[in-house]
Amino acid sequence: MAFSNFLLILALTGFVQGLSLGQDQRIRYDNYSVYRVKLETPGQRSLFKKLADDRENFRLWSEAKDELHLMISPGAFNEFEAEVQRTNSSAEIFISNVQELIDSEESANLMAARDGSFGWTKYNTLAEIYAWLDDILAAYPVITEGFVLGQSYEGRTIRGIKISYKSGNPGVFIESNIHAREWITSATATWLINQFLTSTDALVRQLAESHDWYIVPVLNVDGFVYTHEKDRMWRKTRQPSDISSCVGVDPNRNYDSHWMENEGASSNPCAEDYGGPKPFSEPEIQAMADFVSSLNGKINVLLAFHSYSQLLLSPYGHTAEELPPNYEDLMSVAKAYADAVEGLPYGTVYRYGTSAGILYPASGATIEWAYNEQDIEITYTIEFRDTGRYGFILPPVHIIPNAEEALVGIVALLEKCEELGYLNLKN
Repeated sequence: MAFSNFLLILALTGFVQGLSLGQDQRIRYDNYSVYRVKLETPGQRSLFKKLADDRENFRLWSEAKDELHLMISPGAFNEFEAEVQRTNSSAEIFISNVQELIDSEESANLMAARDGSFGWTKYNTLAEIYAWLDDILAAYPVITEGFVLGQSYEGRTIRGIKISYKSGNPGVFIESNIHAREWITSATATWLINQFLTSTDALVRQLAESHDWYIVPVLNVDGFVYTHEKDRMWRKTRQPSDISSCVGVDPNRNYDSHWMENEGASSNPCAEDYGGPKPFSEPEIQAMADFVSSLNGKINVLLAFHSYSQLLLSPYGHTAEELPPNYEDLMSVAKAYADAVEGLPYGTVYRYGTSAGILYPASGATIEWAYNEQDIEITYTIEFRDTGRYGFILPPVHIIPNAEEALVGIVALLEKCEELGYLNLKN
């Protein structure tokens, strides 16, 4: 990997621009690039993940067993190149300028926002989502009910909606936007809410009316607002650390279920997967746990929406050495989702497996807690589009196709759950 003098000058210029920001300006990622690093040894993984401790220069975007995606500041190209050569690794660029994608996304949002309506041709802010929820609750007072999980660290309300057409339905819980920068998740969750209430398609009506839906469009409300107002690439919560100047915890590593086991989360407050000083240190996660626990066995299926990678991930996340008791059923249900999605004209391919088996250890996650502590036997992390072309900055034109895939996938998933006997009422 050779870098010309011109490129280095350009890169350093971009790096200075990225750091010299006023308090009210948005963080920019001019000339930040994203590389796919192929991994052959555990040592390579550890060394490249260690680079990501320097958040000003490196950010871990995605990680799998044989590769990771790393965003690199223009000022850190030399360090990255040296590490690639020193470890005899291979790396290829797939996003050359992150800010260009952010600018394109923002332009598309502005174009779509001109008529002032809520919709799915743009990414909506938290305020827009909450105003739309209010309208939905007012328009469908008999079959919808708003609920509040609790308050965030910065004092924002964490809201959800229950959709129930009749009593005696099995419950499905959808958690969305636990990671702040994964905007496609709340866009998909709100689209599904709208479909469950307005679609005239017989299959969607059957899906909507035969389950009780508990949907939280944005769980990490502070981080989500921060991505809209300050830093599009922010992942974590916004609670300051007592031991570091770095802010925030990975909320999907903060549940009290195998917390910090088997290198499933980082103890470094600057890391993207920092598990926090203790389980449930984040009020958002404590609120989520309290609410799901209060439902007292009414949830049969829990789905956690994420991006990106096009994966269905089941427990266990804390270990790859052991499989959950209903592993075969979990794989059958995941296969049903993946097959249904691939059968659409888009032809999108989803892979599936346990979190630790197909990716890497991830302890303290939502699905781990739901499965291990709440006896919710069908629970998945669903990693939406894409596999790296856009990563977290998926253009708004993908919102509806992605949501259509999620809908068809969930239909197939729940049909398989019914066939296998997982939708029987628990009490």
